[in-house]
Amino acid sequence: MLRHALAPIVPQAAASLALPRTLPDAAGGVALTFDDGPHPEGTPAVLKILARAHARATFFLVGEQVQRRPELAREIVAQGHLVALHGQRHRLQLRLGAADVAADLRAGAEAIAEATGAMPRWHRPPYGIYSAAGLRAARAQGMSPLLWSRWGKDWRKFTTPGRIAHRAARDLHPGDVILLHDADFYSSDRSYERTVAALPSVIASLDAAELATVLPV
Repeated sequence: MLRHALAPIVPQAAASLALPRTLPDAAGGVALTFDDGPHPEGTPAVLKILARAHARATFFLVGEQVQRRPELAREIVAQGHLVALHGQRHRLQLRLGAADVAADLRAGAEAIAEATGAMPRWHRPPYGIYSAAGLRAARAQGMSPLLWSRWGKDWRKFTTPGRIAHRAARDLHPGDVILLHDADFYSSDRSYERTVAALPSVIASLDAAELATVLPV
């Protein structure tokens, strides 16, 4: 169980569980990913910046938020981005039994499918932490796990857009997966505003490094 808890921050732990942190077939690109939405303010703001930059991203959605605003989940797809599953609720898998975590994954996937017409193929658990049962359930339900190799730590209360952009975009390589958040439901109040402010700088860093934004396949 220790390996599961360490996987988001210790590459060796992730590798031992066959949990990818990067995209090996990214062909010169980097994956921008956003967790915890859709959010009525954060998600549209992020979509606007992405559209202006002709960038694509993967949104790991929370089922209970999709049910509250399915039109935003549909808009993400309509603008050419990928929707993936974060969970039905934002709960640490280590605190859930096997049946509960499997039910959470099914409910979240069904919420996304009902809103968008397609079942999610990718999954990332809340906090990036799988339980053994949760990892088995995700794979049994036909979803592939994806963690991250770069993160902005944008959920922090006292961070700044500059710090977020620096952490997320420093020393990038093809195949890196960047973790950001387009919502503040499960983090510090209005944290998405700092993410939105940081995003143009992140994209500018990608452009400077001649790295395209890509979707997992």
